[in-house]
Amino acid sequence: MMQRTGLSEFNWRTKLDIIWTVAVARFKTLARYRGWVFMDISIPIVFAAMPVLLGIAFAGSVSAAGENFNTNLMNLTGASTQLFQVYMLIGANVFMIVSSSLWQVGFWIRRERFTGTLESIYLAPASRMLVLAGISLYANIRSILAFFVSFTIGCLIFGVWPFQGQFLIAILFLLAGIIPLWGVSFFFGSIVMKIREANALINIAQLGISFIMGVYFPIQIFPKAMEYLALCFPPTWMTNGVRSSILDLSYFMEHWYIDFAVLWLFALVFPLMGLWAFRKIEDGIRKNEGVGQF
Repeated sequence: MMQRTGLSEFNWRTKLDIIWTVAVARFKTLARYRGWVFMDISIPIVFAAMPVLLGIAFAGSVSAAGENFNTNLMNLTGASTQLFQVYMLIGANVFMIVSSSLWQVGFWIRRERFTGTLESIYLAPASRMLVLAGISLYANIRSILAFFVSFTIGCLIFGVWPFQGQFLIAILFLLAGIIPLWGVSFFFGSIVMKIREANALINIAQLGISFIMGVYFPIQIFPKAMEYLALCFPPTWMTNGVRSSILDLSYFMEHWYIDFAVLWLFALVFPLMGLWAFRKIEDGIRKNEGVGQF
């Protein structure tokens, strides 16, 4: 239970309490709708199964599909693995982490504006950014837990061992990649606040994100300009870092700690950029039509 404090006592610990309280409230809601948990686990497996089964159908067998994948991957990146099932599962699960972050923040803003309660949050002593951070924390914890369960079940279904390679380094990439996602979510939330629509915007964003972060393929197949653009998107480094750690593939910068340092650079820059964009658009809306209109 969060203790009541006056504005003069509004310190960093109180702010962390607010963020955690918002996240816990969302988890209590999730506990009432357990079907959402089933969807979190099953959707990445289904997304990964489509290219896996298609590859097996064209190659004629699992081993032939693995050899074809290994040959093409070697020609593109110089790396080698026949575990194309794990490759696809990692991409699908990381994509779900990114997608969940956008869905939770985007629909929270849309719902609050639709019900007319967003202005009440502005009148509360707690900053709306703390509430938004709590929503993001909830989305991240939920998606990370779903990642491990979905990835493990998916690997067992496809008949491969999930806990291989440098699994602890993969976890580090996964956790570090969550931080710049806060910035991406804040930026996306500002757009939702501006245009007052979430469904169509998220569907469009999902298509672009799945393409640019290389969910089903290495980004080396892109033209150079598109490849550089993909390297400016943090989830691309997150996906490749997890894949390279588990499957012993090549990192973008040859060594895992250099890729990890680049991801941390994104973690320092993107939240600030997202926060700036959100406040900029938010101030414009408040000066013109107000945040209570939908």
